[in-house]
Amino acid sequence: MDQSIIRDISVAEVEEAIARPSEVIEDYPEDKYGPSCLILGYTKAGRPLHVQCSYPSRPLIKIITLYQPVPGLWIDFRVRR
Repeated sequence: MDQSIIRDISVAEVEEAIARPSEVIEDYPEDKYGPSCLILGYTKAGRPLHVQCSYPSRPLIKIITLYQPVPGLWIDFRVRR
């Protein structure tokens, strides 16, 4: 099952979170899926999303996982507690 559907995250929200000012908060150069990073972005409505994807410098970005971070597990949605 597509986790974005289970987590109620629309394609539009993912596009908004990546297209708006966002930041790389973790780097995974040795990830088993290939070099990737964790991006924190916000939708137009202000919903925080974490998107783990291949490096944005590549021509085609592959999304590995995405979710809305749980506030109790993150400081400012940027640093793991």
